[in-house]
Amino acid sequence: MPKDLRSNFEPGTTRWAVRRAQWLAMGYTEEDLLKPKIAIVNSSSKLSVCYAHLDGVVRIVEDAIRAAGGLPFEIRTVAPSDFVTSAGRQARYLMPSRDLLVNDVEVQVEGAELDGMVLLASCDKTTPGQLMAAARLNIPSIIVPCGYQLGGHCAGQHVDIEEVYKSVGSLKAGTISLGDLKAMTCAAITGPGVCAGLATANTMHVLSEAIGMALPGSAPIRAGSDALTASATRAGAAIVDLIEKDLRPRDILTPGAFRNALRVAVATGCSVNCVRHLTAVASEAELDIDVIAELEALNHIPQITTVRPNGPHRIEQLDEAGGCRGVMRELRDVLDLTAVTVSGRTVGEILDEAPAPDSDVIRPLADPFRNEPGLTIMRGTLAPDGAVVKVSAVPAAVRTFSGPARVYEDESQAIKALETHSIRTGDVVVLRGMGPRGGPGTVFAASFMAALVGAGLGSGVAVVTDGELSGLNSGITIGQVMPEAAEGGPLGLVAEGDTISIDITERRVDLDVSPAVLAERRTHWKAPDHSHIRGWLGQYAAMVQPLSKGAVLKPARAQT
Repeated sequence: MPKDLRSNFEPGTTRWAVRRAQWLAMGYTEEDLLKPKIAIVNSSSKLSVCYAHLDGVVRIVEDAIRAAGGLPFEIRTVAPSDFVTSAGRQARYLMPSRDLLVNDVEVQVEGAELDGMVLLASCDKTTPGQLMAAARLNIPSIIVPCGYQLGGHCAGQHVDIEEVYKSVGSLKAGTISLGDLKAMTCAAITGPGVCAGLATANTMHVLSEAIGMALPGSAPIRAGSDALTASATRAGAAIVDLIEKDLRPRDILTPGAFRNALRVAVATGCSVNCVRHLTAVASEAELDIDVIAELEALNHIPQITTVRPNGPHRIEQLDEAGGCRGVMRELRDVLDLTAVTVSGRTVGEILDEAPAPDSDVIRPLADPFRNEPGLTIMRGTLAPDGAVVKVSAVPAAVRTFSGPARVYEDESQAIKALETHSIRTGDVVVLRGMGPRGGPGTVFAASFMAALVGAGLGSGVAVVTDGELSGLNSGITIGQVMPEAAEGGPLGLVAEGDTISIDITERRVDLDVSPAVLAERRTHWKAPDHSHIRGWLGQYAAMVQPLSKGAVLKPARAQT
């Protein structure tokens, strides 16, 4: 072991004496106190099925760390669930919870000066928050994706959380009954883990492996499976080795690693939310890379998987077909093979040993499912700093769309308009004032999208928003519009009835209003005043950076 382990303080100092007294009282031995001290970051909660199995995973990692010669300490953090924590304050706590988790980890791990971390990743915000924490603290760290849930069957049909999500709109449209929906909720989840499908949680699990911070073969993975047990065991042993080698996150989170992750994202049609999260990880790593520009340059990468909501395949089929490693094997010719991973090996060395994936689920680059990226950046007069579109979830026949704007600054009002048939085919719904600064904390615009698709309007109505989207969303959705409305972006100047034009092929989203008219409107525009908001959301509002910077937190004096 390195002789300069920071947790082994010089004998006779105050820090040495008081920690020694604390830990000996807990049953640790003299020998234990000389071992590398490793945090197992457990974002566990009994509020959500996403986390129901994590306490068991902790025990597996603990045993593996001890067997490898380390001393494990379980650290518990905030555990936000997008489908549970979103119930209050129109889901404004979701994005802020990511950054709360980053600071939670910093306080406990940096405060105790531990030597390394194993981070148990689950729901949407935990994985990016843990990646950000690893990048910030820069001590040896491994992400352990803790797996997806399985769906069930209802009325003879497969049903999972995506079907429940979309069926709320079907209920409002009158195409199913409340009893039908209730029956689906009883069958949609048959085990622990994150939402089935390539939504944000599974996206970030996959990208944590693609970027090199999770062990090869660990994503996606079924929660509660023997494979997860094996992955957790490997991680417990590997973290001790990482400390021995002094291999740190910033050695792994290189520009090449980010480019690898972005190529996997576009080839699979990952969640639009990965853009803000990868940008935030790069910011915490103090890495000079423009994630948005890098993604924008990947229009030559085709889509080689069609995992729901992008197509018919389920997440367990991607797992069985080869998972992230299988996707990267097919992308080998466009990856940085020299990028180092937490396994201690390079991407090239890992892919040399990777088995060929099932081509029915993971296609070769030369024979893709769709000859364009599954995820890309749009620009135009409505989004001068960019917006994100999940091309893989847009109906294939839709290449252009133009229509009158229907403007809402409250998602519930938009849903009511849908129920009363006030929103019609051909409309462009603008959901604004819902970004990190506008909320404050992003508002969950995803519920409207689900209702829209469930009502059968997913291919006939476009949505443009700065709010929070779910990776389960499908339809003509332009998300993460930058600058957001609350920053004074053009989205905040749209008036009811303005024409908005979308061109998927040309990657354009434009507001067809003259500059002179917009300039006049801007004289009447006012930024939202959040000074009256108390608690965590008020603190978040005072520090949050723009979406283009990953919506990370910085004190006002440090913002740029």
